[in-house]
Amino acid sequence: MKVKTMLKKLLVSEELERYAERVPHSLGSMGYDPWGLNMDTAKIGLAVLHWAFHHYFRVQVTGLENVPTAGGALIISNHSGQLPTDGMMIGVAMATNPDGPRFPRAMVERFAFNLPYVGNLFTQLGSVVGDPENCIKMLKKGETVIVFPEGARGGGKIYKYRYQLQRFGTGFMHIAMASGVPIVPVGVVGGEETMPALINIKPLARLLRWPSFPLAFPFPLPARMYINIGKPLSFPPNFTHESEVEANVEEVKKAIRALMDKGLSERKSIYL
Repeated sequence: MKVKTMLKKLLVSEELERYAERVPHSLGSMGYDPWGLNMDTAKIGLAVLHWAFHHYFRVQVTGLENVPTAGGALIISNHSGQLPTDGMMIGVAMATNPDGPRFPRAMVERFAFNLPYVGNLFTQLGSVVGDPENCIKMLKKGETVIVFPEGARGGGKIYKYRYQLQRFGTGFMHIAMASGVPIVPVGVVGGEETMPALINIKPLARLLRWPSFPLAFPFPLPARMYINIGKPLSFPPNFTHESEVEANVEEVKKAIRALMDKGLSERKSIYL
């Protein structure tokens, strides 16, 4: 606890403290929310990622005004880069949104929480196991939740498939329709180049029970990142056939594709 207090004083600026104070959240007497978020840990993480956001990845963001400042919402984005750098940078953008900061909760693959130390850190930073029950409960509590419908198919894909959207699951759409929350589409450019992978060693992934085992750079490269946030999309709760849900998913996928194309058109260089 002393170490955490010292790191907080050392790293967390007054500006970030002011943003954190404006974030709507509900903490228990011990400083944790029902899913394990700890605000002191989250502030330290935000401070570190805030530096990376501005000075390492040099992120450019448009469309923050499209993120609801209150109430539940699903933030749906493309996914890439082996590590969840895209989710982290979306999180920083939303946490320092001058229109109304939010601490988005990221849905993470279950295997990540089985990694030593990583799972506990992810939990305290606000991530949760990506299952529908967790997501629905958080949305009912008015949280914003980041979901990557491509899952490991997107995050672990190799470089030759860069900026090719992989198959979207439909679970997020069922949740959005049942919960009545808006979907905010996001297109991220630059994540593909942070840790480009040449091959995916599938036998080793199966042995370790990981979704993928890419042969990639051992650390994130300083690719410029572009985050374009689209206008919220809403979908009626009633449907008679699964094909209607799939059509809604395609509408979201099309919106994300357009936002990605916007980012690619804006980019003049990858690393400079």
